[in-house]
Amino acid sequence: MHKDKTPEGGNASRKGLLTGLVSSAAIIAAAGGIIAAGTLAPEPAGSRSLPAALAAVPAGSSVGVCPGPARLLEGTEAGTDPQFSPKSATARSAVSGAVISAPGGVLPGSRLSALDGTAAVEIARDDAQAGGAAGPQELKAGVIEQRAVDAASVLSADARNGQKASAAALMKFSATDGDLQGFAAANCQPPSNDVWLAGASTTLGRTSVLTLSNASTTPATVSLELYGAKGQIQAPGSRGLLVAPGSTRSIVLAGLAPGEAQLSVHVRSAGGPVAAAIQQSVLRGLTPGGVDFISPGAAPAARQVMTGIDIQDAGALSSLTREKGYEDAGPALQITVPGQSDAVVEIKLFGRDGQKALPGGGVVTAKAGSVTEVSLAGVPTGHYTVAASSDVSFVAATRVTRGLKDNQASDVAWAAAGIRLGSQHVVPVPQGGKRILIFGALEDRASISYSAITADGKIQAASTADIAGGTTTSIDVPEKVEESTVVGYIVSASGDAAYGALLLQQDGREDISSLALMPAASGQEQVPVTLGY
Repeated sequence: MHKDKTPEGGNASRKGLLTGLVSSAAIIAAAGGIIAAGTLAPEPAGSRSLPAALAAVPAGSSVGVCPGPARLLEGTEAGTDPQFSPKSATARSAVSGAVISAPGGVLPGSRLSALDGTAAVEIARDDAQAGGAAGPQELKAGVIEQRAVDAASVLSADARNGQKASAAALMKFSATDGDLQGFAAANCQPPSNDVWLAGASTTLGRTSVLTLSNASTTPATVSLELYGAKGQIQAPGSRGLLVAPGSTRSIVLAGLAPGEAQLSVHVRSAGGPVAAAIQQSVLRGLTPGGVDFISPGAAPAARQVMTGIDIQDAGALSSLTREKGYEDAGPALQITVPGQSDAVVEIKLFGRDGQKALPGGGVVTAKAGSVTEVSLAGVPTGHYTVAASSDVSFVAATRVTRGLKDNQASDVAWAAAGIRLGSQHVVPVPQGGKRILIFGALEDRASISYSAITADGKIQAASTADIAGGTTTSIDVPEKVEESTVVGYIVSASGDAAYGALLLQQDGREDISSLALMPAASGQEQVPVTLGY
């Protein structure tokens, strides 16, 4: 039997293989030791992955920019740069506002100034009451009562103890003669780099002038996106609009988008933030049809709510809007869809006694990239809250009109979509005429607390309104409380979502204005900060 014999070279190969296996095992063991050591020993500081830290951002000043008085265009509207005629003899413009103290009664440094920073009225110096606390929880107010203005102005209040000051103001314009006779009011808006305005019109007899005010020290470069009934409008001259620091620039919208019955404007600013408003006026032949300041509303969202909607007699409105030139003399909701998808919008109308049916059924399809108008004709007389919802984000505003005769002066106002009410909203109230606080609750019950601010700086005891879900409540503002003139309110809400507005009317005239309540002051914010290169 033959046996194979391993030659000497084969033994050498086997030894080499064994040596290699032992070396590999040693390497693996060493690597395992390194890995094990790595799990036990701390990493070098430079190689750790740390979560982004939250950094406190100092609270800034509370700033509200008030538009200047309404002024009549002079000459052609072919261009975008306006020329204004002298104001009428009866035109009056005034700012009213209030600044609320911290607990203890110490007012923040605050003032009303011109747009370029020149002080007009000092409300309180920052160190004026360092030792004069009125009590641990007592609040008081610094008040601006009907301060006459002839240009854009700024209410500013310094932050205190890491909190933004609670402050708000409004500008009221009125005239009883000329083509701009009527009544208009506007909240003094915080500057922003992105706002939406809905409700403009550039058809025959309708004038829309966009005003951009820059209260910062940084130049602002503004671009406009325009939306009409037939889609987005590409307008030469709507981009790269420079607004210098401390100045206002006015733009005639008919020069960018002529003949538009429904026009929405998206204002975006690079650099300094701006405050934007549209002076909208109507002239039907020789009959004034009203003047209004269209203010920014809520950003695009799946639900928009507007309250402070005043609707007159349905039968008389039906007759009036059938007259030539009066098609826009009745209440209507305008919906702007900025995205690429159509929006199926459900509209609900809440009055004093609950939800009211809309003649068209309350469900409409709003085309993407355009403005859709929904008539509110046929709704019974009263005050209402309009709630619109969809699965697509949109912008909304509601037209409010006053006047039922085609040969008499009438007025128009736009109610912008508002924010859900929270705690301590400051609501300035101008003097004269009828002033009405209007609150709407949506699905469930809400409770509203409101305390009058009087001209002597006192904040009066709070009253409470309990609002059933799906209803709207109206509260008349008295002229005086405890022998002192009412100049504003502090409003807080709890319970289900509630919305508020101030409705203004003029005695003996068909004048009207509707202002959504402004957001409450925010506290100190924290933002994530990541360090890297």
